[in-house]
Formats: sequence, C-alpha cells, structure tokens
Amino acid sequence: MPTGVAMRDAREQLFDAAERVLLRDGPSALTSRAVTAEAGCAKGVLHRHFADFDAFLTELVLDRIARLESQATALRASAGTGTVAGNLADALTALFGSVALAIVALITSRDELRARLRQAATAGVPVLTEATAMIASYLTAERDVDRIAADADVDTLALTLIGTGHLLFAGREGMPPETGAVLKVVTTVIAGATRDVGRARTKPDAGRLRISPNSRAQRPGS
Repeated sequence: MPTGVAMRDAREQLFDAAERVLLRDGPSALTSRAVTAEAGCAKGVLHRHFADFDAFLTELVLDRIARLESQATALRASAGTGTVAGNLADALTALFGSVALAIVALITSRDELRARLRQAATAGVPVLTEATAMIASYLTAERDVDRIAADADVDTLALTLIGTGHLLFAGREGMPPETGAVLKVVTTVIAGATRDVGRARTKPDAGRLRISPNSRAQRPGS
C-alpha cells in the first residue's frame, strides 16, 4: 500500500495477513515486517493502530477467541439432531482444522503474549479454554434432551475431547486426520455417557405398559 493511500479496514486486513503467515510459515516467522508485507502495506500502518507488535498479537488472539462464540451457538443449536459423536467430530475438525491450532502454537511460543493475555483476564490456555467451554455447553444441551446421561461429567468430557483433539491434529503440517479417525476418538471418549437413542425407541421403557395379544396390559414386574 503506497504511503498516503488510505487502507480500508486496516485492523482486519492485518489480522488476516497475520493468519496467512502463521498458517504458511509458523509462529517463528510471524513478525511485524512479515505481516505488513503480507498485507501489502507500509510497516508504519501496523504501528498506527497498535502500540507494538505484542499488542497487535494480543488483539489478534482476542478477536479470534470472540469468533468462537458463533461456532458455539451453532453447536448448541445442533443438540438433538444428527448424532452426538458426529456433531462433536465436526466441531473439533472445524476448530483444529482452522487457524486455532496455529494460534495456540503462537501463544505457547511467546512469553510476552501470554503475559498480556493474562492481563486481559483470559484463563488457562486461550482458545483451548474457550473451546472447552463450547464443548461443555453443547454436552449440557444434549444432556437436557436426554442424549447424554444425566450423571455425565460434561466438564471432564469436554476437557478430554479438547485435549485429545489438540493432540490428534497437532504436528500434521497441513494434513489433518481422516474424518473416521476423529469420529473414532470422539466415540471412544463419550461412550460411557451417551444414550443409545435408536435402541431406546425399539425397546419399551421400564415404566411403560407391555401389551400382550393374549393378556391384559401389564406393567414390568406385575
């Protein structure tokens, strides 16, 4: 961007440029010069909008965390539809198949960024913490519609799914795991907490009447 020419939506363009550098070249390559070169603007543009590069990175992470809310809303709305394992597998793939994985690597590689994020009141590992809350919220919604057991520890399940998902997707250099592999992991993690909805529809519940062609209606045990 030539000097003196206005840059529309400068913050978003710089954030998008930073994401491209991060995904293509990794956290170590993410510098202010790399971002402005990717955005096609003068280096001074970044410093007109942010106090320094760590301030820019902090705002980038917070902006991407805020974007998780729309994904969380859509995931909660899917409760009661499809399958629990399928919905979770899709959510993990959308999360870790995006820039989120690279953002986590960026946070762990920069001490000053972590310190500033703590000052911004972000707990735990940013992105992963919010993602865990997203999964827990969805599992709670599924529990409310009786597809997750009433006594299921949704917080622990969410932590397990996010931790396992992170390990499953990390270090693959642009080659995400196959859909079946993600689904298998999710199914294993939630196996003890899910209800077999299909089987429940074909077998009478404990409190329902059993009708025999040759007898009167009887309750179980009568």
